[in-house]
Amino acid sequence: MRSHDGRGGLRGERGSVAAELAVALPAALLALMLGVGALSAAATQVSLQDAAADAARLIGRGESTSRVAGVVSTAVDGASSVSHATGDLVCVTASVDLRVGRIISVPLRASSCALAGGL
Repeated sequence: MRSHDGRGGLRGERGSVAAELAVALPAALLALMLGVGALSAAATQVSLQDAAADAARLIGRGESTSRVAGVVSTAVDGASSVSHATGDLVCVTASVDLRVGRIISVPLRASSCALAGGL
């Protein structure tokens, strides 16, 4: 039989809400941080892809690799770029290691190609 505490509750369940909150709150905060980190990674990936496309077009038009590297690093803080020519195409690969919190590092990479001597 269960004993009542006189207020309509059970004596054996006293403090259970606090214990459940102590377990659930860190899990909810972790899920929130991972969600924000995923959105940040997605936004950075889009910016990195745009920067790689711009860089490929600039190299295709004959711009210097130092200017291209500046465009990529300005678009995405800390990003680097590598370019190479394949036939009539000039391709650029931009990459960055995105830090989510202090312990998670996500490598992001984007590539784009443009016609050499392009318009």
